[in-house]
Amino acid sequence: MFQSYKNVPRPAECDSFHFTLLPVFNSALMMNKRIHYTLCPVCDSAALKNVLQVKDHTVSGELFTVAECQFCTLRFTQDVPDENAIAPYYKSEEYISHTNTAKGFINRLYHSVRKRTIVKKGKLVEDETALKKGKMLDVGSGIGSFVKEMKQNGWDATGLEPDADARKIAKELYGLELGDITKFYQLPDDYFDAITLWHVLEHVHDLPKYVQQLKNLLKEKGKLFVAVPNYTAADADNYNEYWAAYDVPRHLYHFSPKSIEVLMKKNGLQVLKYKPMWYDSFYISLLSSKYKNGKAGWLSASWNGLRSNLVALADNKKCSSVIYVIGK
Repeated sequence: MFQSYKNVPRPAECDSFHFTLLPVFNSALMMNKRIHYTLCPVCDSAALKNVLQVKDHTVSGELFTVAECQFCTLRFTQDVPDENAIAPYYKSEEYISHTNTAKGFINRLYHSVRKRTIVKKGKLVEDETALKKGKMLDVGSGIGSFVKEMKQNGWDATGLEPDADARKIAKELYGLELGDITKFYQLPDDYFDAITLWHVLEHVHDLPKYVQQLKNLLKEKGKLFVAVPNYTAADADNYNEYWAAYDVPRHLYHFSPKSIEVLMKKNGLQVLKYKPMWYDSFYISLLSSKYKNGKAGWLSASWNGLRSNLVALADNKKCSSVIYVIGK
């Protein structure tokens, strides 16, 4: 990864930092299988600032530092387990995209909403690609619900999922043979009309290499759909370190619209549209309320979710989660 700032405008805050114009590697220091970034994973800036201490509420109870790049505004989790050590942090019944658990009202609500959003996501893919059938890749398929939906709609849909237990559930529930994520770099170039990542990109360790491969796999007129939480949303601001979508250490990165734009531009892609995910503000607010107070405050969480969406009505980039429609 090379660092160069010639002819690139920088915010005034960055002037106090030392920038080298020599080609350097982003030295992610490995300490006991932990990754500590000295440069921004998106733009290579050394202008980093620690902004939050966030607890892992799902598995370990550990505290992690969240840092922010003062140039591209990406936030990211410091000292995360490396790719070979992070798997235990996903082993919880609370991690419902991998377990399909319906335990507890919040999880039952999640499943009810997911049925509706899967249909809407399928329609979005068809509308933006202007295709009723085509070749689609779903990366990070979980238990395969979206792959099943698109197959039923007539698409030649391929799903990849790193978690073996989730792949097993996909087989048992839907008869799907999801591929291991190791196949990601073995797929043919210029092959897919649509590639979808529903809350996946924030989990990827080698971010630049991954995005470059997404570009390689996409047809010239194909579309990439990336859904990620948005820490610039009003609900994130309200709950601060208790905001459930930080989800450390599983979420390695915490994106803003600007950081997504910079990441895509660096890899020869461009953001074409910003689509809101209206349900996410309510679900995340419920979880955040539980983390902050020990139990979900339904009225206050519902109000915070609604207030967040009201702000986002004027600007989709302020939604709790955003779907970025991306092209070459």
